[in-house]
Amino acid sequence: MNVEDDLVTVALRTEEVPWDHADAEALRAAMAAEVGPRYADRAADMARTQANAVDPDTVHRTIVVYAGETPVGHAAVRWNAGDLELKRMFVHPDHRGTGVSTALLTASEDAARELGLPRLILQTGDRQPDAVRLYEKSGYTRIPIFPPYEAMPFSNTFEKVFTG
Repeated sequence: MNVEDDLVTVALRTEEVPWDHADAEALRAAMAAEVGPRYADRAADMARTQANAVDPDTVHRTIVVYAGETPVGHAAVRWNAGDLELKRMFVHPDHRGTGVSTALLTASEDAARELGLPRLILQTGDRQPDAVRLYEKSGYTRIPIFPPYEAMPFSNTFEKVFTG
């Protein structure tokens, strides 16, 4: 018997949930626990500027991906001026490389397309190289830092322009 025989494939399910849904909150907390320490030396400046904060009133859609009944991925899209901006995209470490990030990106991009928007924008930090690689691999291109991230010059900002 080889190892592959022991693997069980669990179907992924994408759901739109409220921003304050317990599964969404738990995944955002897991993201903060993982990513927060990378930026600990910048925490005071980030808290002062509030550039990375999310006002729930601006959230257009919150997406959770489930593997079976287990919440394994989170993303939200919020209004930022006339654009939808991808925020708080996170895949639980145990489920990376299983298609969760693709499901989250697809659902987020679909939210912008459904509204007839020409693009989706996002920001990620300089200490998240895996995120940068994922976005570049997924067709996102770098753009100048957009508001409110001017206060965070270490930001990587991207857009994905929809063609047709």
